[in-house]
Amino acid sequence: MILCVWFCYIGQSQLKGEMMSEPPRQQQVQIKADEKELVGQYANLAMIHHNGEEFTLNFIYIFPSVPQGKLVSSVIVSPAHAKRLMRALSENISRYETQFGPIPEGPGPAPEPNIGFVQ
Repeated sequence: MILCVWFCYIGQSQLKGEMMSEPPRQQQVQIKADEKELVGQYANLAMIHHNGEEFTLNFIYIFPSVPQGKLVSSVIVSPAHAKRLMRALSENISRYETQFGPIPEGPGPAPEPNIGFVQ
């Protein structure tokens, strides 16, 4: 098992829900991950849905030679977190393209996939 550490800054008053201006303190959050989670899952399609309360990101693997696929992960986040995720992804893509060159997007927009979930 590998332990990842993430640092965040929380003011003491924010923990209590008050809006007083105290200097932020650093809080360490330990995230445990087994080797299975660290290997990751490959997805070649992402479907994103939203409502007023949350965004759902479905990551899917479409098999190359048959018309079927498999949902490999579904992540549900708040709208604020979805926006931070979008910003972080955009910043990382910019850094990637600075280092390795532009990422080709392909010949044009792909047709909307006709996908339904089955159990």
